[in-house]
Amino acid sequence: MEKPGFVSNMKSDFPASIVVFFVALPLCLGIALASGAPLFSGLIAGIIGGIVVGALSGSKIGVSGPAAGLAAIVLTSIGTLGGFENFLVAVVLGGIIQLIFGLLKAGVIGYYFPSSVIKGMLTGIGIIIILKQIPHFIGYDADPGGDFAFFQVDGQNTFSGIFNSLNFIQPGSALIGLIGLTILLLWENVLAKKAKIFQVIQGPLVAVVAGIIFFLVTGSNNSLSISSTHLVSVPVPDDLTSFLSQFSFPNFAAIANPEVWVVAFTIALVASLETLLCVEATDKLDPHKNVTPTNRELLAQGTGNIISGLIGGLPITQVIVRSSANIQSGGRTKMSAIIHGLFLLISVILIPNLLNKIPLSVLAAILLVVGFKLAKPGLFKTMYNLGWKQFVPFMVTVLGIIFTDLLVGIGLGLLVGIVVILIKSYQNSHFLHKEGEDIDDNKVKMTFAEEVTFFNKGAILKELDRLAPDSFLELDVTNTKYLDNDIIEILDDFILKAEERNISIKLVSQRGVVVNPESYFKFFSDKRKAS
Repeated sequence: MEKPGFVSNMKSDFPASIVVFFVALPLCLGIALASGAPLFSGLIAGIIGGIVVGALSGSKIGVSGPAAGLAAIVLTSIGTLGGFENFLVAVVLGGIIQLIFGLLKAGVIGYYFPSSVIKGMLTGIGIIIILKQIPHFIGYDADPGGDFAFFQVDGQNTFSGIFNSLNFIQPGSALIGLIGLTILLLWENVLAKKAKIFQVIQGPLVAVVAGIIFFLVTGSNNSLSISSTHLVSVPVPDDLTSFLSQFSFPNFAAIANPEVWVVAFTIALVASLETLLCVEATDKLDPHKNVTPTNRELLAQGTGNIISGLIGGLPITQVIVRSSANIQSGGRTKMSAIIHGLFLLISVILIPNLLNKIPLSVLAAILLVVGFKLAKPGLFKTMYNLGWKQFVPFMVTVLGIIFTDLLVGIGLGLLVGIVVILIKSYQNSHFLHKEGEDIDDNKVKMTFAEEVTFFNKGAILKELDRLAPDSFLELDVTNTKYLDNDIIEILDDFILKAEERNISIKLVSQRGVVVNPESYFKFFSDKRKAS
């Protein structure tokens, strides 16, 4: 299967980068505001996350930037360490620690999160995006756009914030929000199917332009005018000197403070975990089923955090909201992430005044669409049909994220997932057996153990990735009594890679032999019904 060239990819990557830019812009500013840091620090993190991390990362569709999961840590740490400049030292040290994690091959941790938890994370984030954007959609912006925790920085929680916002509906903001949402839905579901021009020019760009025009036209209308508090708020420098003055630099004199090192380790651990979780989730969303090298990702993130900390930026992680927006918009390679970072850089330098005319309700409309695509109602039915072993960890993760925060929700889901595995597991050895390495005939036999769970995911992925092009794989599951849904997903995802590398697969089971199965899900589903 021939891979598309640079020009073909750019046709997809460039429009996708525009969408990611409009998603990233309010999040960079909102997370900085929620973190108690200068607004410009969020933009710096977004720029570095796009250009530097995007260039160094092995992920084709992952997008990095400031993360909501670190906002509470940043807010507390700035106060504890005695100022933002002291905190930047911790960011730089955190990046160095991440480099060490990558060199120590700690990226393998990402493989030990079950599929049900990852899907719960995506769904939970999608629901949170929708719930958090409702107030902004109708013109109420008491809570920063980057605050994703249940208990908000404005003193409300997610649900009380929504109910409270209904008392402060701004007609102009709500109207352009509805117009923007209508444009997005019409563009994607109708116009994009009519002509190629509507695929090249992205709906979010049109919605943003409509928002700017609406703001300019209704400026003199008291009932429909949009206040400055409901607009994007990018710092506007008067000249080059004032622009450069927005950069902050670490106070390395604080490196002797033990608390700086504690914060640095905290940033490194949380940022690395959030990145690895996002990598796993992003690879699942990727329609081309690329596998991101996790250790390389830690090295890229560490480098990004070092640079971000040196010039006054917030900590960086790979972020699922931006990454999913990239995938949904058709991004194919890392160029979409890099270009979105360039857009952030160019826009804050050349057109900050224009950006400050964008209504937040329009950007909220874009995020509402992103959130819905992450949390499609049909997914709940799909997970339910897979059985309680998949559904329970999935729901615990979703509810945990909604009612606490991202990391706590994932931790709860993982805990339940492990308990489920322990309940259903026996003392059988879980391993992957491989034969034929000493014979150079391109024939390989892999025999699965009696029970294979998500704990074996990393080893299986590694072995499948090592298969040479034009080889023949015999996959023996004759003695396998329990095959985790995660492993079936890996095999199903490998179908496309096998076609690209001309790998033939013979599946041997108690039901007989199947050559190059069209769907492993269907095969094992039929097997379960037969038994």
